[in-house]
Amino acid sequence: MHGGVTRRALGALGLACAATAFAASAFAQEAPVRVRGTIEHVDGQTLMVKARDGKDVTLKLADNGPVVATVKAALSDIKPNSFVGVTALPQTDGSWRAVEVHIFPEAMRGTAEGDRAWDLQPKSTMTNAAVAETVKEVDGQTLTLKYKDGEKKITVPAGVPIVEVVPGEKGDIKSGAKIFIFAGTKQADGSLEAEIMLVGRGGVTPPM
Repeated sequence: MHGGVTRRALGALGLACAATAFAASAFAQEAPVRVRGTIEHVDGQTLMVKARDGKDVTLKLADNGPVVATVKAALSDIKPNSFVGVTALPQTDGSWRAVEVHIFPEAMRGTAEGDRAWDLQPKSTMTNAAVAETVKEVDGQTLTLKYKDGEKKITVPAGVPIVEVVPGEKGDIKSGAKIFIFAGTKQADGSLEAEIMLVGRGGVTPPM
């Protein structure tokens, strides 16, 4: 029991640290370096990664840098007041359509809250906010997201990737795992130091 409590406490601490890192990077004046790819090799704190553009990237995990995992979730897991992040694309009729949704744990509520441009796809945005309302549609749901400075309605079609953010474990960092480096800092040797890393668990690709 004590060990389980300790693991949960450490997990919550890691997620809280991740929330801080997310927020700091989201509002930094300089654009953070982001990497989406697959781990090819692990050597201690250094990872060799094949980025989605085909480039080889050397990543170094920052000392005590939080590692967060993503696991498969479903549209039914999104409830009123859930704190979520949604990447969306504008539609010709002025509406917004989700590309992916990630559900934050309570320890990360408020993480980088707001609506901003995102680099997953051209013209995409990222909205981190609480779900104020969910309305079932013929092909999915429409979420009304409320954040500090406003609200945004986004339709989430069936089949859109949905994941839940959970505490990461050392065993998650392995060859073949899909990762997303939210914020990286270029080093003198050309490598990147990862301030925060999300790794897919069980074959999941962090969809952000």
